[in-house]
Amino acid sequence: MMVPSSTDAHNAHGGSGKGALVGILAAAPLAVATAFFALQLPAVIDGETLRISAEWVSSLNVNLSFRLDGLSMVFALLISAIGAVVALYSSAYLAGHSQLGRYYLYLLSFTAAMLGLVLSDNLITLFVFWELTTITSYLLVGFNHESSAARRAALQALLITGGGGLALLAGIVLLGIAAGSLELSEIATKRDLLHNHALYLPILALCLLGAFTKSAQVPFHFWLPNAMAAPTPISAFLHSATMVKAGVYLLARLYPALGGTDAWLWSLSIFGAATAVLGGVLAIRQTDLKKLLAYTTVMALGTLVMFLGSQATVAIAAAMTFLIVHSLYKASLFMVAGIIDHQTGTRDLGKLGGLAAAMPATALAAAMAAFSMGGFPPFLGFIGKELKYEGALAIASEPWLVAAAAVFANAFVVAAAIIAAVHPFLRKRKTTPIAPREAPLTMWIGPLVLAALGLAFGVAPGPIGEFFVDTAVSAITARPETIKLSLWHGINVPLLLSVLTFALGVAIYLSRRPLIAAIGWMGAQVPSSDVIWDRLIDELKALAAAQTNFLQSGQLTSYLRVTVAVLVGVVGGTVLLKGTVQVPEFVDDLNLAGIAVVAVIAAAAVTAAIAQTRLTGLCALGVVGVGVALIFVMMGAPDLAITQLLVDTLGVVLVVGLVIYMPGFADFIEKGQKTRRLDALLGILLGTVFSMLLLAVVSEPFNRRISAFYETAAFPEGHGRNIVNVILVDFRAFDTFGEVAVIIIAAIAAYALLVGARARKERE
Repeated sequence: MMVPSSTDAHNAHGGSGKGALVGILAAAPLAVATAFFALQLPAVIDGETLRISAEWVSSLNVNLSFRLDGLSMVFALLISAIGAVVALYSSAYLAGHSQLGRYYLYLLSFTAAMLGLVLSDNLITLFVFWELTTITSYLLVGFNHESSAARRAALQALLITGGGGLALLAGIVLLGIAAGSLELSEIATKRDLLHNHALYLPILALCLLGAFTKSAQVPFHFWLPNAMAAPTPISAFLHSATMVKAGVYLLARLYPALGGTDAWLWSLSIFGAATAVLGGVLAIRQTDLKKLLAYTTVMALGTLVMFLGSQATVAIAAAMTFLIVHSLYKASLFMVAGIIDHQTGTRDLGKLGGLAAAMPATALAAAMAAFSMGGFPPFLGFIGKELKYEGALAIASEPWLVAAAAVFANAFVVAAAIIAAVHPFLRKRKTTPIAPREAPLTMWIGPLVLAALGLAFGVAPGPIGEFFVDTAVSAITARPETIKLSLWHGINVPLLLSVLTFALGVAIYLSRRPLIAAIGWMGAQVPSSDVIWDRLIDELKALAAAQTNFLQSGQLTSYLRVTVAVLVGVVGGTVLLKGTVQVPEFVDDLNLAGIAVVAVIAAAAVTAAIAQTRLTGLCALGVVGVGVALIFVMMGAPDLAITQLLVDTLGVVLVVGLVIYMPGFADFIEKGQKTRRLDALLGILLGTVFSMLLLAVVSEPFNRRISAFYETAAFPEGHGRNIVNVILVDFRAFDTFGEVAVIIIAAIAAYALLVGARARKERE
């Protein structure tokens, strides 16, 4: 638990006044945001799309574009409204916590990022907010940073969703290239262009990978239940209306552009169905109430993804209706779990029972929310379930496959709903670590209101269908849609499937013990996702350690070899792949003197490489330097020749001065025969690569734009006639200053090494 046990009794009476005030202040901006979006609802219902845009990175066509339409309206209202409820609830749940300010900073930052995500109309802007939700959710899940479980869960969520985010970024870039725009409102109109584009499948695969990791689809589902290490208010917020729904939102937003193909249909249907069934099956074996609810969230996310794969309007409507249903009951149930934990000291279902008498308001909220989760009439969950079955049957390619997956997953959720509603409240009273009593008003009022909305909208579903589902479905399908929600549609196939679901759910509940044992046995036959994850992380750590040991050996020669090898591979590979190497025309004009100088340089370089004494090697290097200076003279660059001679002479003098402090050269030669062959090979390859690169450069037409600028601007702006000097001193003054600073720092370091070596030698 996040609340210190010493404050439990105090918190049970309503928490500190300071905590309540902070909670109200945190909830206020979210309540204002809710009111703002609600005021825009009439315009959105009339079919208007509210959009604002400002230039951000104009050279890359990246704008700060935001759009409020039917789809973003549903998400924005859910995020801001449930966020306000969670903020108020947290003031009592975390009352007295020493890091309450940090908690609300993270919570509000995450909420702002989530709102930015669902309102963004530019793909790059959307990605920025996408990554901000990843970072802020990492901070929220790991809020209790002293707990190793919280740190592990936060890192796991960060790595999985962050990795998916990188895939999404690649998909966004390709989508922008294929569509010719980064604005989602424009991309939505280019469906045919994208479907026929050669990049469609890579775009789809990368975007699905980003969405599946964020919304915990198989095989990435395991991070979501582990994120239960977060404080319960965070679980209520992240897993009902915000982070885990971000992937669903992305799929819905990309539906007009990428949806409608077989690849889209089968990918979403298969992964969604597998996730829904697995989430439902794993839910009933949980003894931790929060983990039970977390696995039903996995089931819900799979269901949403599965129905977004269809082209049938009723299937899309089922997804949007269930999105609202799930947000209401799941936020309520998570907060109920937090109340139980807060007021009894445990959320272990095996240790709970008989709480209804002591906590009547909480029990009522739990019952209504659980009935909605189970899809019992007259709750909105029943309407959502009926619509799901109608949508499943409307999927032309595999109606019974989707319907069977939905029935099977929903049956397990019915059993989970019975467990959540009955076990803590109606079973025989059990002794808990803390004597149970009703939570303060600020804790139970939120879940009770959300659960009651599930009942009210079930009895009168018209406003939900007219104000939210219609507009959201119209935004997704890019055409006007009218969805009529009703509690009773007569006796039909969806109703019969609902009855079958209730019957299977009750049967699963009654036979849960042997069923749980069977599920446990089957799970033991294969490594769990957590075990695979831990092994993967261990292997990555081992690889990183081996790589570090290889690269960070402490030997300068090893660093040089690795650097040269990478340079050869990257630059040489690029030059070869581009095929830009050509023999320039002036090669035919080479004279005998030039060829002779090049031959002398080559001979001197070989001599330096095979030299058996230091003096021979230094002399050979000097010949190389003089030869390069001669080439500069022959090419009409005497200033470069003088610079080359001065630098080369100074270098030789310095090396000669260092020789007396170096270890015995004979020992070095004897020990380094094998490495010298490798060094020679790397040297030859590096020289070849740079020769190829130079040939590629000089083969291109000479562009005088930069030269002309310096020729024109050197005197009037730099007040100098020597263009090179003006460039170094004026136009590139900071670069020159940096280079001088580097040389001075290197000289100081070399002096310190020499003085230290001399001092050690004198001590010896």
